[in-house]
Amino acid sequence: MATAVSDPLSPVADGALTAADVARGVCRMLLRHDYVAMAEVPLADGRRADLMAIDSRGQIIIVEIKVSRADLLGDNKWTDYLDHCDRFFWAVPQGFDHSPLAGELFLPERSGIIIADRYDAAILREARKDSVSASVRRKSTLAFARRAGRRLIATTDPDAETAC
Repeated sequence: MATAVSDPLSPVADGALTAADVARGVCRMLLRHDYVAMAEVPLADGRRADLMAIDSRGQIIIVEIKVSRADLLGDNKWTDYLDHCDRFFWAVPQGFDHSPLAGELFLPERSGIIIADRYDAAILREARKDSVSASVRRKSTLAFARRAGRRLIATTDPDAETAC
């Protein structure tokens, strides 16, 4: 699933890339691989995935985006996401020091790494596939679809939530 990042000179050293920029590049890459992604997806346990993506077979990917070292090193909740996806990736901006992700605490044998800019992304390390149960897949897929529907409705009728 790896692909090349389109702009190797993307401004990262000065902190110019935001989580939204990284999400955009990751979503573009995932879409080329038949994964439809959505940002800020609530999970059954109350956590919120930065990105969740689903392919035509129902395979689920969760991507946790980090644009600062402090945020990466201070994240103690990310392992909760593993119960909600078949594959888990970290996504960081191009130029980001991703060396901590090789450490034991970040489960490198389980989690993948995506390097992204505003326009594209590339998989640096593939994530291991650990299939979720059928009940988790159904629940997650249904929640994803309903969230997507609500967001679509809100684009044409911002008052729809209060009208129901």
